Amino acid sequence: MAGLKPICEFMTFNFSMQAIDQIINSAAKSLYMSGGEINVPIVFRGPNGAAARVAAQHSQCFISWYSHIPGLIVVAPSNARDAKGLLKSSIRNPNPVIFLEHELLYKEKANVPSENDFLIPLGKANVINEGSDLTIIGFSMSVHRILSAFPEIQKLGLNPEIIDLRSIKPLDEECIYQSVKKTNRVVIVEDGWGNTSFGSHLSYLIQSNCFDYLDSEIVKVSGKDVPMPYAENLEALALPTKEEILSAVKKVTYKN
Repeated sequence: MAGLKPICEFMTFNFSMQAIDQIINSAAKSLYMSGGEINVPIVFRGPNGAAARVAAQHSQCFISWYSHIPGLIVVAPSNARDAKGLLKSSIRNPNPVIFLEHELLYKEKANVPSENDFLIPLGKANVINEGSDLTIIGFSMSVHRILSAFPEIQKLGLNPEIIDLRSIKPLDEECIYQSVKKTNRVVIVEDGWGNTSFGSHLSYLIQSNCFDYLDSEIVKVSGKDVPMPYAENLEALALPTKEEILSAVKKVTYKN
């Protein structure tokens, strides 16, 4: 409010629960409640979602939590290149931004441009693979789950269009609708709980805007509706699996 640009890092976004009143009731609403006179240009960043055996209190996905709130921008990169370009755009944005990283992706390498002015605009999705048989939509860690299933999907004789949303709010609706109108089938993959999830809202947007183009129901692959288990085998079962993604792909394309 005093003209500075703070970047607040949470060791894990689960700890943002200790600051949720300040984020939702102060940062997100100050511009509106002050009649446009007071803004809070702050970036909240840190790891989001399930890491590796850190149990239920440290394994929540906050995509739906924060994208639900008017006044907040929500970003979820899936690789180092996008993380740099999107973070720089987030810092330059005059609004409060929730920048959701994923701890398991910190070790993944990618070619990252070195120039200081490398920016990726907020609200612009990335088409990872252009296809014609179905559209598969993911963000953050779920993109890597989709890519792990990609070879098996190709073995079915299918060429999917894979979209990495990158920005959850604002959302690149034009990219999504253009893809769906081309492929006529949709699978959405998300790590978070499926109940009242962002994927559910995305399904609504697609059927509302592309209903006449759909040749199948929209299938959503989500995390299971349980607190995240600590045991490695149970944790793997609680998150979307390659087999579940393949099953969803077969369902929308009527493959046996």
